[in-house]
This record gives sequence, structure tokens and C-alpha cells, in this order.
Amino acid sequence: MDINISASFLPHDDADAAIAFYRDKLGFEIRKDVRYNGMVWLTVGPPDQPQTSIVLHPPGADPGITADERRVITEMMAKGTYGGLLLATKDVDGTFERLQATDIDIVQEPTDQPYGIRDFAVRDPAGNLLRIQQA
Repeated sequence: MDINISASFLPHDDADAAIAFYRDKLGFEIRKDVRYNGMVWLTVGPPDQPQTSIVLHPPGADPGITADERRVITEMMAKGTYGGLLLATKDVDGTFERLQATDIDIVQEPTDQPYGIRDFAVRDPAGNLLRIQQA
């Protein structure tokens, strides 16, 4: 069987802030910028990995979501408990130093985890938790 991960989805609530974070701080390229009916979907990804993307979507775009569900999603995003992603880098300490030099929201400094991974954690502007581990 030949199955690959093509895209993962994370919510965003501010397209300009998402672009500034993913493009200007993480170095991802903006692959698609789709605007419809006051909402924005962004597709981003590492320039050297064109087959793998993150789709940043407006959390309330699904017409089946109720007002109460939208409120809960907004609250969870604000707390950073709605979306998350695991990224990898060849130099976790160097990447941390470069990101720390910006105004990025650092959640955890580089740590040797008990399960054998060295990683650190940041939040994107929408509150999504991103753990960046040593590749």
C-alpha cells in the first residue's frame, strides 16, 4: 500500500497573522490563498516538501456547526487546546534560537523528553500548539 500524508488542517482566525508566522517566521511558502465570502483558507508548507502541506482554515466555515459549537471552538483556540501539529528540524537548538529571537510565543524551551525526543513547543497566532522536534 502506498499512502502518504498530503495535508493536515489547523484553524486560524487571522490570515495576516498566520502568513506572518508561517511564512516569515517558520520559512514556509504560501501555496494557496483562497478568499471566499469573508473567509480565508491558506495552504502553507516547507519549500523543499511540495507534497506535504498545512491547510489553515477558518474554524466556522462548516455550515453544519452550530453557534454554540463555534463558541466552543473559539474558546478552545484561545486556550490552545483545539489544534496542534508536530514538526521536525535537523537542529532543534538552532531552530529554537532563531525563533526565540522573534516575538514568537514560546511554550517550552528545548527539552530532552523521557520518551527519547528533544523538542520545544510554540503557539501560532491562533493558539495552535506546534512541537518542533529533532529530526
